[in-house]
Amino acid sequence: MENADLLTSVINFAIYFAISIGFLVLFKVVFTFVTPHDEWKLIKEEQNIAAAIGFGGAIVGFAIAVAGAASNAVSIVDFATWGGIALVAQTFAFALVRFGFMPRIVERIEKNEISAGIMLAATNISVGLLNAACMSY
Repeated sequence: MENADLLTSVINFAIYFAISIGFLVLFKVVFTFVTPHDEWKLIKEEQNIAAAIGFGGAIVGFAIAVAGAASNAVSIVDFATWGGIALVAQTFAFALVRFGFMPRIVERIEKNEISAGIMLAATNISVGLLNAACMSY
């Protein structure tokens, strides 16, 4: 590999990685905005394990989807577009659990019910995997 090609590859990596980290930060903000409970307060102040598991699963699920977008993107604009779609899909995953599978999920997480956190995490990771797989066009 020539030096110019290597430099271009490193620059592209840095751009995609920076956008990925930006997406993770944005996801944290959006996800905590759409959930009626305050994950950070539950996790940091109350050491709520259910909230940590559920939120951790949401972050992992989103990261899987963003990784799928990055590995299948044909350009930075394409990547950013699919990353935005992944954000919407992962936010939908919380709504699916809250309004479909477990209507009392918020209350149960606030009460630190580990099983609720695990189900939220599992759903978010599953949606992230499906999301990533569907981006392989």
